[in-house]
Amino acid sequence: MIKKEEVTELKKKIKGILEKESVVAEISDESTLLYDRSRFGEKVGEKYHYSLVEGLFLLDTKRMDIIDTKKKKIKFDDFLKKVRRLDKNFWVKYCVFKDLRSRGYIVKTALKFGAEFRVYNRGVKPGEDHAKWIVYPVHETNTTTWYEFAAKNRVAHSTKKKLLVGVVDDEAEVSYWEIMWIRP
Repeated sequence: MIKKEEVTELKKKIKGILEKESVVAEISDESTLLYDRSRFGEKVGEKYHYSLVEGLFLLDTKRMDIIDTKKKKIKFDDFLKKVRRLDKNFWVKYCVFKDLRSRGYIVKTALKFGAEFRVYNRGVKPGEDHAKWIVYPVHETNTTTWYEFAAKNRVAHSTKKKLLVGVVDDEAEVSYWEIMWIRP
């Protein structure tokens, strides 16, 4: 989580470009500071690549300006509208991401684990230790089968992580359910 004194160190906003499935920014003092302090983005060559939820969060918290490929500045609602065309469940994912980040956790994508996010305990940065949880964001009206539930739990167990289900209600409030294997 970025502390107030860290935000004041950001002399200007990061300039991002919305690409199809990520937001890309040049390496700058601001983007490097944000990565070093809070692990936002991934350094790829001479740029930082941010997931779409990271990009929206940084736009929402006024740490990043995002433009489209036509160099037009994108507002929060327009960004959300564009991304929801690609992913109908994006708002639910964003609510969980924003809530976890606001609580001080480092949240990264977890596609290779078959989940939406991996979450590191407070104070732990990726590369220093392993993620504690894999997270599946769901809306409170979603249903799942026991087979799907067991598959998610097996993935968490086999990767030595705890399964965390982030349940988002109609008011965008998030409740968490941690699921673990136990031996009777």
